[in-house]
This record gives sequence, structure tokens and C-alpha cells, in this order.
Amino acid sequence: MNGDLVLVSDVAAAFTSAVLDHFATSKGPGVLALSGGTTAQRCYERLASCTDSGFWSELDVVWGDERCVPLDDADSNFALAVSAFGNLLESARSIHPMRCGDGVATYSATLKSLGGIGVVHLGLGPDGHTASLFPGSDALNAIGDVAFNSDPLGHNKHPRMTLTYPAIAKADLVIITVEGTSKRAALRRVIDGDVTAPAARVSGTRVIWLVDRLALGSPLPR
Repeated sequence: MNGDLVLVSDVAAAFTSAVLDHFATSKGPGVLALSGGTTAQRCYERLASCTDSGFWSELDVVWGDERCVPLDDADSNFALAVSAFGNLLESARSIHPMRCGDGVATYSATLKSLGGIGVVHLGLGPDGHTASLFPGSDALNAIGDVAFNSDPLGHNKHPRMTLTYPAIAKADLVIITVEGTSKRAALRRVIDGDVTAPAARVSGTRVIWLVDRLALGSPLPR
């Protein structure tokens, strides 16, 4: 697998520590790219409990992927972030939701104007997808920073907008959080280097996988 696998007892706490440590020491872009899903929500609620408006006022917030639904839809990653962070999100230096109607060129230009991404947060789907990069989908071969995509197998509803592999690779730090037994098979595919699991193809300057024991299952071979 690409990056460092770190076995942790509390994924949300480890995520929070990694984010705080990065932005406390990095001289790179103060830009945080958010994700979606139940693990992400727990991570963001924990980060919210450990930060204040002063921390957020130094950050520009973007998204790693989004469903093509209204931003207040229950399936929206933006709505999840608003729920998890509350008023803290409004304290950010700037907020840039992904809006499918604006198109990929507009969002790519936004990322460029911010000087790049400091931290990209990603998850892992049971099918091995990350962001909205699905097995067998067109966006796996995209060369721009942002692409439209959909799941050709139909397991994940809604068309999507997503960061691509090249965009993720340009971030200073990629944090992938994985917890629970439902992710065990997908994680094992990544560990084994199975590139049919899109998450196995993620690369970057620094990539860390924060994994709990339920997701890892049996210990890694020495």
C-alpha cells in the first residue's frame, strides 16, 4: 500500500491530532479538504470539540468530493460538515462547497487560487473506493484536478464531483481514516496492493492510514 498504516484505538482522536499537528507546524497552504460518511462525521465532531474560531480563521475549507444534490440535502457532504462543525465552520477564512452546477473548471480554479491543499481527508468504501473514485469509473483516469463521476456498478447513488488522483497527490498530507468491520475486506485489498480497489492507487507527499483494530482484523505479517 502507499503510505504509512497506523493502528489506533480511536480513529477520530488520531485524525484530530494529525490535523492539528500539521497546521501547527506546516508552512504550506492552510487549506483543509473535507470528506463524507459516518467515520468522517465522528472525526469532524472530535475536531470541533478540540478547536475554536481562532483555529478556523486560519483555514480555507474545500471538499474532496460531493454528491450532485442541493447543499442542504441529507446526502450532501457539505451538510454533514455543517452538522458536525456548527458555527465553527462559519469562522473559517473561506469556505468553498463543491457545486456540481458550477462545473469542474471552476472548482479547479478555486483550488489553484488557494495555492493548493494542505490536508486532504479521505475515507474508504466497502468496495474500495475513496473520495468519489469508484471501481471501473471514468474518473480513475482523469488528468485534471477535479472530475465528474458516477458509480458504474450503481452501489453509490447520485452523480458526483470529486478530486482526482493528481489533485490528491499534490496535497501536503493525505489522511485516510478507516474503522469498523465493514471496511476490513476493502482495507485488506489495499494492503495487498490490489489496484482494482481505487484507494490502493492514492499517492502523495505524505499519506497516512489511520485504522482501528476492527478494520484491520488479523495483524499484518512481519
